Amino acid sequence: MEDEIKTWLTDIKQAIAEINDFLPDQKNFRAFQKDVKTKRAVERNVEIIGEAASRILKLSPDIAITDVRKIIDTRNRIIHGYDSVSDDIIWSIVIRHLPKLDEEIAILLNQS
Repeated sequence: MEDEIKTWLTDIKQAIAEINDFLPDQKNFRAFQKDVKTKRAVERNVEIIGEAASRILKLSPDIAITDVRKIIDTRNRIIHGYDSVSDDIIWSIVIRHLPKLDEEIAILLNQS
């Protein structure tokens, strides 16, 4: 695995860790909705994840990351269609999809 890909995988891992740190132990959607700073910090890290995934995909199109195209599309939507990104979508990504992504990234990093 190329060093650049390892770096970007590490960036994804770090962004996921930061998202998890920003959210309280007791995951509460209503509290998330009211906390603008946390929402923006989470969105920023989702952008980082999407950008890193995009770079990885360009060098390694067959990388084993589930829904990598959706990850990139979410990044693009946050950046270019920021007014159309709902709290529900971000929350769903964080609660439902990031744990699996975190596992997949760990596996890829351990293979390198």
